[in-house]
Amino acid sequence: MNATAKSLQILYAFFRYLGVVVGAALLILGVLAQPVPLKLAGILLGLSLFGFSLLVVYWILRQNEADVSPSIVLDSWDAVADGLHNSNTDLIFWKGAFYLVHAAAPYHLGSSDCKLVVRRSPDARTWEQLCTLQVAPADIRDPKFAVIQERLVLYALKNVTWNPEPYTTVVTTSLDGVHWDTFQEIEPKGWLFWKPKSLDGHTFYVPAYWWEHGKSALFSSTDGIHWSLVSDIYNGDRNDETDIEFLPDGSMIATGRLEFSESILGHPQGSTLIATSKPPYDSWQVRAKSPLTRLDGPSLFRYQDRVYAIGRYQPVVRGPFSNMGSVFARKRTSLFRVNEDGLVHLSDLPSAGDTSYSGAVVQGDELFVSYYTSDIRKDYVWIAGMLSPSNIRIARVSLFSLDTL
Repeated sequence: MNATAKSLQILYAFFRYLGVVVGAALLILGVLAQPVPLKLAGILLGLSLFGFSLLVVYWILRQNEADVSPSIVLDSWDAVADGLHNSNTDLIFWKGAFYLVHAAAPYHLGSSDCKLVVRRSPDARTWEQLCTLQVAPADIRDPKFAVIQERLVLYALKNVTWNPEPYTTVVTTSLDGVHWDTFQEIEPKGWLFWKPKSLDGHTFYVPAYWWEHGKSALFSSTDGIHWSLVSDIYNGDRNDETDIEFLPDGSMIATGRLEFSESILGHPQGSTLIATSKPPYDSWQVRAKSPLTRLDGPSLFRYQDRVYAIGRYQPVVRGPFSNMGSVFARKRTSLFRVNEDGLVHLSDLPSAGDTSYSGAVVQGDELFVSYYTSDIRKDYVWIAGMLSPSNIRIARVSLFSLDTL
């Protein structure tokens, strides 16, 4: 654990409860102190520390208020709950079984201890661990599955900074989900891949964002290893995580995370890009910038003729400490309908704190969703969840109910 991350954890632990005691003590000493300048300094310091610590304790004790629709979310359960900070999931159904991949680390921040864990299940409830994958001393995150040329392909992002800023995409393949080839870096370097998708099972398309943020693009491949640039999707607004889905007529629709700022306090204009493209996908038209949420960790899927998304939702935006994307705001993993003119919130999943980054598998009229979340009994702010353990959960969703809303 690096010194900065360790210091943050200690600071968080301090403000949880000890800060209340220390703040109260400083306040009392300030009242008793002489002369007047020392008295005022003690009172102000004590009040500040005591007040902020009470706020942190409130954040920790606050009960979860996620808006979970029982007609949509039929069931949910823990798949992994081992005390680690588990995060960044993906889910796929291959060779008659569910395959789950997720990151496991001490905390949300970059760590050389971070690893990817691959698991398998016949029913998405009982999971067998198949292997762990690392790129130490680098951090690894944001894994994405695809099945290409009868092989299970896994993409992930490498990171070397404590404040996660991935800088390149790596890929590995497997014939059984247990034994994997050595990771190799994707060309062109610097592009951070999301989830590849295909209409015909031959040509695959993947959206990617530039490691320095601010632009996204579409690439294509037939083998999943060698990729060619097709088109630019969007430039500007510090956009990054981008996902795509095919519309019934073969067109594509994309969502993009528009941050507008790298501030930990977020930005009032934080939003979700919605853009569309017609074959051969060489140009994109911006349709909307939805202010409903900044869709972090997007996972798009189609059911019938409609496109839906799973991603991070911020239910309260009232600034300045809860601007869109603020680490001091509450977060959810939620289901949305993706329309060309904006997102429509349909239901939360049981979630809180540090959460989102899901995988989705459609099975008939039901959807199985993997995602991660802090303790769902509480309603932590995002930053508290980043420094705490988090579990991998699976939710079973009624697509029929989703479609009839």
